[in-house]
Amino acid sequence: MENDILEKLRYPIGTYEVPEKITENHLKEWIAILENLPKRLHDMVIPLTPQQLETPYRPDGWTVRQLIHHISDSHHHSYIRFKWALTEDTPVIKPYFEKEWSKLFDAKTAPIQMSLDHLKAVHAKLVYLLKGLSSEQLQRKFIHPVGDEETTLLENVGRYAWHGSHHFAHIKNLIEREGW
Repeated sequence: MENDILEKLRYPIGTYEVPEKITENHLKEWIAILENLPKRLHDMVIPLTPQQLETPYRPDGWTVRQLIHHISDSHHHSYIRFKWALTEDTPVIKPYFEKEWSKLFDAKTAPIQMSLDHLKAVHAKLVYLLKGLSSEQLQRKFIHPVGDEETTLLENVGRYAWHGSHHFAHIKNLIEREGW
């Protein structure tokens, strides 16, 4: 029972699953999620107090502050991965150690506005890029060295729409549980 509760706290919207057939509607929905995430996140977290920003979203989880910085860092990496796949032939991307990044001074102490502004800019660029890609370009791939998994850009749009929604739900659920 306790494991079920922790799993629900870790994955409040479930894990990402690539649809068997990705449709034009999936793509439009995912782009809309990416386009709206920065404002939705900003509006949700700006009212939080410094103490609330230091609250982990689950036991042994990141604080709200760390989550906000993580979303910004991760989506920055994703944007670069799109660019690599569009300009190189199935590149092997460089992963990053997100857990280690979350322990760095900036992730633990920096004002959240820095990452909110960064996320807004990265998403504006990413969404603009995505809206201009052809079906052929969306089939371009990169390889993640962990597991040597090939990923199409189309799949990656869905992955990052899920990723933003996943962490948004972490914060939203914490706010609701705490009655903030």
